[in-house]
Amino acid sequence: MQAQLTKRKTWVYWLGLIILALSSLVLFAIVWFNAVLDYYKPPIEFQVPFIVSAIVFVIIGVYMMRSQQQEKISESYIS
Repeated sequence: MQAQLTKRKTWVYWLGLIILALSSLVLFAIVWFNAVLDYYKPPIEFQVPFIVSAIVFVIIGVYMMRSQQQEKISESYIS
């Protein structure tokens, strides 16, 4: 028998990845609205809560992805 440490992608990792992707999309949309669209620019006071919450969710998503556990998986060899 041989034991080895491997990293398995758990549901916490995938949930963190989804949160990271969605919050990155929100940050990109805010930058896109301000940089490209000339006919509609919401005031910065309206955008601050979205920017702050997206940054917080980026941090949460990265933390969740890094906090996945390593599991011990044993392999048995049949001779």
